[in-house]
Amino acid sequence: MPDDETLAEPQAGATDGQDTRPGELLIPEDTYLTSGVHIGTQQKSASMRRFIYKVRFDGLHVLDVRETDRRIRLAAKFLARFPAERILVVSQRQYGQKPVRIFAKTVGAVSFAERFVPGCLTNPNLAEYFEPKVLLVTDPATDQQALSEAVSIGIPVVGLCDVNNETRNVDLVIPANNKGRVALATVYWLLAREVLRARAGGAEIEYPLTIDDFQAAL
Repeated sequence: MPDDETLAEPQAGATDGQDTRPGELLIPEDTYLTSGVHIGTQQKSASMRRFIYKVRFDGLHVLDVRETDRRIRLAAKFLARFPAERILVVSQRQYGQKPVRIFAKTVGAVSFAERFVPGCLTNPNLAEYFEPKVLLVTDPATDQQALSEAVSIGIPVVGLCDVNNETRNVDLVIPANNKGRVALATVYWLLAREVLRARAGGAEIEYPLTIDDFQAAL
């Protein structure tokens, strides 16, 4: 498969007003920081090293929020190319389940929260069988079954990847804290908004949802 930069290249003629202001983030940097989107783990994988901004005094790796922001834009443009009902988003992580469901409802996608039944993407005899065109995973490690089946049927994968994730089967990486409750709500809230904007050609849209709407209960 092509690498994530090629995958997410905007369609010819596509525009996005957000990209015309170099250096401006989609949301205030403080929103990223207070939600912990940038806070990674103490362990790091070789493939995620390029997304690390620094290492904190306590050993936690800090992600570059500008790269997170840039890749949310790219992922939104890429996902917007597909029929909404053929986008599958999954999460076995507890704090990712509500964000995944709200994201899917907002953009018209399909969500498999909680347990992913093996064979959902490969066995037509299963009641849960589904044929997506693209897969969005919350964590390549905990969503490994869905990721493996997506690879076997040859569809692209977009993934939220923390510092410790292996990314070899993820075509478009969104570097982010994929374990935190508020962090996951923030990323999915923003990604849903940007998918809707991309479908509207980059125009401003009415988007009444808040990060709290995506946030899992404690």
